Amino acid sequence: MTDTVDDTSEPPKKVLSPAAKRALAEAEERRKARGEADPLKPEKGGPKGVEPTRYGDWERGGIAYDF
Repeated sequence: MTDTVDDTSEPPKKVLSPAAKRALAEAEERRKARGEADPLKPEKGGPKGVEPTRYGDWERGGIAYDF
């Protein structure tokens, strides 16, 4: 005997409180407003590649500098 899983069914929906529904609606409005703005332009004279401060320290070439 093999157990089969019905992949066509959707998981049950969560019941959200009115506050949660309001928060989701506000977040969706913010996402839409942000998407309509101009995309960020590349930084002039900035570092090439990944952000050097992504770990909290300044990192260049694998060496971390902590100020």
